[in-house]
Amino acid sequence: MRISLQSSRAAHSACRRASSARRAGRAASPGRPAAPTGPRKETSSTRTTTRTPTRSGAPISRPVTHHREQTPNDGAHRYSSRVTSGDFLFQSIDPAAPADEAPVAPTAPVSQPVESRPRPTPHQSKLMELQSNNKVPPIDHLRIAAAIQRYNQWIADMRLANAAGEAKVRRLVQLLNEYKRYIEVDLIWDSDEDFLFRQRGQLKIDNSILEEFLPWLVDVEIIPELAQVDCFAGPASAFAAVYFSSTLASLAPNSIGLKARTKDQDFTLSRPAYMRASFDKTLSSGVSEQQDFWLTYLAAECKTNLDKTMFQEAAATSHDLKIAVPAARYYLICEYLDMTPISSAGTDIDEVLILRGKRLASNVRSRYSTSAGRVRLRGEYINYLDRNPIREDVILRFVEHLRSLLTRRDPLESDVLERGYF
Repeated sequence: MRISLQSSRAAHSACRRASSARRAGRAASPGRPAAPTGPRKETSSTRTTTRTPTRSGAPISRPVTHHREQTPNDGAHRYSSRVTSGDFLFQSIDPAAPADEAPVAPTAPVSQPVESRPRPTPHQSKLMELQSNNKVPPIDHLRIAAAIQRYNQWIADMRLANAAGEAKVRRLVQLLNEYKRYIEVDLIWDSDEDFLFRQRGQLKIDNSILEEFLPWLVDVEIIPELAQVDCFAGPASAFAAVYFSSTLASLAPNSIGLKARTKDQDFTLSRPAYMRASFDKTLSSGVSEQQDFWLTYLAAECKTNLDKTMFQEAAATSHDLKIAVPAARYYLICEYLDMTPISSAGTDIDEVLILRGKRLASNVRSRYSTSAGRVRLRGEYINYLDRNPIREDVILRFVEHLRSLLTRRDPLESDVLERGYF
């Protein structure tokens, strides 16, 4: 085999020399300009690579820092773990920050007061991306800057909500509806250009609001039981399965190939977990591997318009998560229903929550595709929004699901014997 390889290399070298000679002959032929003999100008190209942050010694899912930012020059996306405003990015669901990141505020469990707890800012990230997007029409830049100021006011108002229990939930929902009305109408609908309206789904301008709102419901003033629970709230890469990628013929005989499969969820109540595996029963660090992940006890997926395909995907995801954590609960939260209702009894989805109502028909939506049509039909659309705000009773129902998860305990024998069942 070695002789064959050397022969092949020799033949290849001979071909290259012959090709160079032919090129030299053509360059010296009459009527053909000679090749430049001066110094060759060097060109450089920069390749930008995106690397998922890893923890020292083992890869780790970064559940919170998956906020896509769009670079203003080439439109390429990257993942970032930093924010561009004074608010901290939600870090309390990360077991350990990678060493190459800038220091962040101390993390806190859900028992910490809501006003001082770091929290996720997916909607803020989308507004910042939109501000630096070079495809946005110039006429909309002032509108986007005003929306960022309105966002900051929304966050400040929620921090100042001084009610408790159900009254605080109702106040938060009221502020949510007011802010969504501003984004949906003042920012998107009233734009003289069609870019924001047509690209609202891709840009996630309005459908990221709900993702940022849900963690505000995890508050000891709303659910007092949180004060005694050690868990974290927010988006996470929920643990779904573990597997081993090693083989008997592996070049690294001591590598067990421990891998974890996760599912990104918009909202969770989770706890960090750590798993180490090795072929060595002592689990010494030199021959063992570790995976860090989130065990999710409640997961919620947020959708603006729920169709049948999304429902089926959620059914598959809920099944995977409940195989990993049988006691977990899975909820599908949507603003508008865009399908015929299907019973979730045959799935692992605990409940589908519809916050607003039925989605507008496609023939109606098509009339809103142009700025002239939106100006003419603005009153019609405003009436539709007025009839379909985010409903307080549905949000309160979700809060009760959170509370019931935290209050479930193993039954007492005396109670079981008295009732006759458990």
